[in-house]
Amino acid sequence: MDYGEGMAKRFAPAAERNKHALLDVLRRVLPASGTVLEIASGTGQHAAFFSAELPRLTWQPSDPSEDARSSIASWVEDEGRANLLPPLTLDARQRVWPIEQADAVLCVNMIHIAPFQSTEGLFEGASRLLVPGTPLITYGPYRLHGEHTATSNEAFDLSLRGRDPSWGVRDVDELAEVASRTGFVLSEKFAMPANNMTLIWTRRA
Repeated sequence: MDYGEGMAKRFAPAAERNKHALLDVLRRVLPASGTVLEIASGTGQHAAFFSAELPRLTWQPSDPSEDARSSIASWVEDEGRANLLPPLTLDARQRVWPIEQADAVLCVNMIHIAPFQSTEGLFEGASRLLVPGTPLITYGPYRLHGEHTATSNEAFDLSLRGRDPSWGVRDVDELAEVASRTGFVLSEKFAMPANNMTLIWTRRA
């Protein structure tokens, strides 16, 4: 069912399409147990799905948008699982996050639809939460060494920048620079459907 505007619970077709491919990666890189903080959880579909499929993990969704948090809360209520927590009000750019510890941080499809300060805040915030050896996982479209990986991504990038000049498909090298400053290293890279990638940034000692 597609929950449109005016209803609390929302449904994003893109989240439905990518959830199984993402789950395959998450099974490989997430710890067996602990807390996963999801940044920019959006509709809440991923939180609902992943918490069901990975029951030994506690899933902590978050989003800066009140509408998004309302949708997430509806998914949380409907799922009714102890390992799926109510959403936090969290903007990645905040200097102080309303959570003190996590065993992994996941961020899906935020980096290209937010100012670059949000990416910097994501890495800075994750560096405060994560201990050495634990992952920050980012998913979305990326450029590699200045080049788009597909013509469709190039067109998407132009459309994003037309909507907001501060948005756009980021280069993995740009992220690696931020990662280096904040104590992360790119440890794995997974090609995903629809010309996306999942990047695993591991907290250094």
